[in-house]
Amino acid sequence: MRRTFLGAAVFSVAISVAIIVSLIGEAGSFLDKIDFSQFFADGWFPRRGRFQVMALIAHSAIITGVAVVLAVPLGIGSAIYLSEYARSGTRRLLKPALEVLAGVPSVVLGVFALNFITPQLVKRMFSTAETSNLLAAGLGVGILIVPLVASISEDAMRAVPDSLRQAAYGLGAKPWHVSLRVVVPAALSGIVAAIILAVSRAIGETMVVALAAGNAGILSVNPLEGGITLTGAIAALAIGSDQVAGDNAAFQSLFFIGLLLFVMTFVLNIISERVVRRYRQRY
Repeated sequence: MRRTFLGAAVFSVAISVAIIVSLIGEAGSFLDKIDFSQFFADGWFPRRGRFQVMALIAHSAIITGVAVVLAVPLGIGSAIYLSEYARSGTRRLLKPALEVLAGVPSVVLGVFALNFITPQLVKRMFSTAETSNLLAAGLGVGILIVPLVASISEDAMRAVPDSLRQAAYGLGAKPWHVSLRVVVPAALSGIVAAIILAVSRAIGETMVVALAAGNAGILSVNPLEGGITLTGAIAALAIGSDQVAGDNAAFQSLFFIGLLLFVMTFVLNIISERVVRRYRQRY
């Protein structure tokens, strides 16, 4: 069994290394074909040789920011309720229901964001909003990552020893004092890890942003306008038409964006690991 598990671990590492090598090779080919000034063009239009990566990064950041603003309060609030206030029967009912939401295909949430969030929420609040906009995409991604934040945070809170709660109650603390001033600080490492993992999930989401955010390559920081993200650009390029039409570096830019996404998520994972190690408390 030891050899079996070692083989599985080595195989996983080998696959990861192979992916990285392939991305670096094609990304290097892309950089050899273009001029550095093309990164500062007036938008992301790979068929025309205009590769403004900053537009993709900005749009991805806006959507991720909106998603985090929605998901973190809802997720942590749900975790506190399930961990500290819900009865055992209620928890057994709500926790699986919350986790089922995480299994909803992202394309379904993309259609929901396009056909409900945009017309019923965003356009009613902001009449100037475009049909495809970053705000609706961010809200859709936020709904997608709420279960991730809630589930991991709730597990971290449940791991806090009950003796800490009883000690706080013995000192006269109220339930909300115990939740916010004892349990949450004690579970902080798990909560922060949940948030960082949710951010990584939001950055890597494809279908919701592809359907709800549109495909506009012009740099915009207005969440009511459409835009294309890093993952959206990969999806558009991977369809295949860019391999035979337009600038000869268009298809190779897919691998450059993939490498950029990998670096971003890798950095987030390193930050998550360091935060967990720094704030982890042993009881």
